[in-house]
Amino acid sequence: MNLAIFAAEKPHISLASETIFTVAGIPITNTILLGLVGYSIVLALLFYVAFSVKRGRMNKLVVGIQWIYEILLDTIEQVIPDKATARRLAPLVITMFFCIIINYWLGVLPFVGDAVTYHGTPLLRPLPSDMNVTFALAIISMIMAQIYAIRVHGVLGNAKRYLRNPIKDPTGAFEGILEFIAEFSRGTALSLRLFGNVFAGEVLLLMVGYLSSYLSPLALPVFMLFEIFMGAIQAYVFFMLTTVFVSLAVAHHGDESTSKATS
Repeated sequence: MNLAIFAAEKPHISLASETIFTVAGIPITNTILLGLVGYSIVLALLFYVAFSVKRGRMNKLVVGIQWIYEILLDTIEQVIPDKATARRLAPLVITMFFCIIINYWLGVLPFVGDAVTYHGTPLLRPLPSDMNVTFALAIISMIMAQIYAIRVHGVLGNAKRYLRNPIKDPTGAFEGILEFIAEFSRGTALSLRLFGNVFAGEVLLLMVGYLSSYLSPLALPVFMLFEIFMGAIQAYVFFMLTTVFVSLAVAHHGDESTSKATS
C-alpha cells in the first residue's frame, strides 16, 4: 500500500471505534483488530528477548530492548525509593510502555485508517484511539496505586487518606475530599491525554495525506516521523505518570509510610 493511494482516499474521521463484525454477539471493532496485532508483537518481542537473554544469544534488538528496560527500571527506582515496591511495580508499567508505544507506532503505518476499508469502514485503527482502551489502562493504573497503598499503609491507613473526622480535624477532612477528587481527576487526565494525542495524530495524518494528494510521498513521511517521536513521548509520559501516582500513594503519610515500606 503506497502513500499515494493512502492520500487519494477521502478522509473518514470517527471519534468512536467502529464494529467490523461480531463473534458470539461480541462486537469486534477496527481498533481491536489492530490491537490484537499490537499485543501479539509485544508478547513475541518480550518472549524473544527473555529467551535470548537466558541462552546468551545477544543481538542488536535484544541489547536495545534491554537498554530501554534498564532505563525504565532505573527511573522507577528513582521515583519510588523503596526498591522492593519499585521492583514489584516495574513489570506492570514497563509492559504498559511497550504496549502503548508499539500500538501507537502501528497507527502510523500507511495501511492503517482509510487506505483499507470494509464496507466503507476503515478496517484498522490504532488501539489507543479507542477511549475504552485508554480508560481501561488508566483504571488499571489507579487500581494498582490503591493496591500498593494498601500494602504499605494497610486498609485502614489507606482509608485515612480520604476519610477523617470532620469535627476533630476539619482541615484534614477537607484535604481527604480533595484527595478523593484528585484520584478521579488523575485517572481521567491519564486516559484523555493518551486518547487525545493518538486521535489528533490520526486526524493529522489523514488530513495531510488528503490535502497533499499525490504529493503525499513527500509530505507524509515527515509527519509520520513526527508521530513516531510522539508515540515514544506519550508511552513514556503514561509510564512516568503511573509510576508517580503509585509513588504518591505509598508515600502519602511521609516518613511513617516510608519506614513501613522499608520494613
